[in-house]
Amino acid sequence: MEFTLPAVPLTFEWIVPPTECGLNDGVLSATAPATTDIFVDPAGPHRTVNAPRALAPAPDGDWRLSARVRVAFRDSFDAGVLLIWIDETRWAKLCFERSPAGVPMVVSVVCDGVADDANAWPVAGDVRDGVWLRIARRGSAYAFHASADGASWEFVRHFALAAEQTPRIGFVVQAPTGAGCSAVFDDVAFAPNAPADLRDGS
Repeated sequence: MEFTLPAVPLTFEWIVPPTECGLNDGVLSATAPATTDIFVDPAGPHRTVNAPRALAPAPDGDWRLSARVRVAFRDSFDAGVLLIWIDETRWAKLCFERSPAGVPMVVSVVCDGVADDANAWPVAGDVRDGVWLRIARRGSAYAFHASADGASWEFVRHFALAAEQTPRIGFVVQAPTGAGCSAVFDDVAFAPNAPADLRDGS
């Protein structure tokens, strides 16, 4: 199933469909089934790449894609995600995720053969307000940022991810340990440029 979002010049497709999804006035909602994730364990052979994801080909040049992400957290590692996808062993995701301690966190994972796994910070305030996530490409590298208000952006990480083919970008919902997870993506925005300074809040 393909769809578009207002003011975003990309056509997204559910590469792995969710159990439920909706699109109303630019608000995307989706539900992941149980035990779904995108992760390649750095400590062993375990690989899971079955989480529902809606992706669009990334345009050439610099760009940024952002969204407010709200998640109906229930179980550890439930998350709503912005994803950069090349193939099953080369991808990067920025997550609004529930920790095993029950704390909502900004988390990032970059996989280039195997994945790392890095907590950024806990998200304060009412979890129902969610958090804004942003992925961007600047030159040959990518950047992740997160924001409490969608205006002032905190730097998460800056990294490279080589690709022989066009990367795809988009949205993921995951429920690695639980019975399922629902997430909502709104205030989705796209721009054909990247922040000039990755660390000044812009």
